[in-house]
Amino acid sequence: MDTNKIKDIIQGKQGVELLQTIAQAYPSEVVFSTSFGIEDQIITSWIGKNKLDIQIFTLDTGRLFKETYSLWSRTIERYEVQISTFYPNTEQIQAFISEKGPNAFYESVDNRKACCHIRKIEPLQRALKGAKIWITGIRAEQSPNRHDMSDVEYDEVNNIIKVHPLFYWSFDQVKAYVSKENIPYNSLHDKGFPSIGCEPCTRAVREGEDFRSGRWWWEDQSKKECGLHVTTK
Repeated sequence: MDTNKIKDIIQGKQGVELLQTIAQAYPSEVVFSTSFGIEDQIITSWIGKNKLDIQIFTLDTGRLFKETYSLWSRTIERYEVQISTFYPNTEQIQAFISEKGPNAFYESVDNRKACCHIRKIEPLQRALKGAKIWITGIRAEQSPNRHDMSDVEYDEVNNIIKVHPLFYWSFDQVKAYVSKENIPYNSLHDKGFPSIGCEPCTRAVREGEDFRSGRWWWEDQSKKECGLHVTTK
């Protein structure tokens, strides 16, 4: 699929209008992945309020914060949306923990990436099956790696076009919009968590630290991606 075609379709469009245009151009072929982060909540609100033909899904790694599960329930109730849920392969996670232990991801980057692959990457591949467009809440300023991305890009790994409607938004813009529209968000954001993932791999960020420093904080900064948004093989 040609990314230029998607760019032409959505040229000059933002927010709800952008999503409506994509959903109408690719009926039943557009999916949105939410991890219930503050950016994702904005996109969920657009989909839910406008009853857009976009299937929402999430990856339940089995190690999420209790606050994330609470928000999950509130989101379904607020926007009356169905959120398809994908879990890790039971045999794979059992084998990994039996061989390496429950906290092996702290011991090496390879172990951590193996854990991410089982809990996130493989379920993601199942979630994206049959879709042509993948909507995400990615923003450019979230990490150095994401500055090099584009708001519309081809994902070679998953053979899908990715669209990031909030790519050029700042964190202040996100917070202001959420406040203005009274969008429910994870209470951990008010406790120093700008980015929220699995509980064992996420901590609050101290003043002056990088946005992503709370994720896999024991690793070198340049390695802090789980692989969900790697677009080349």
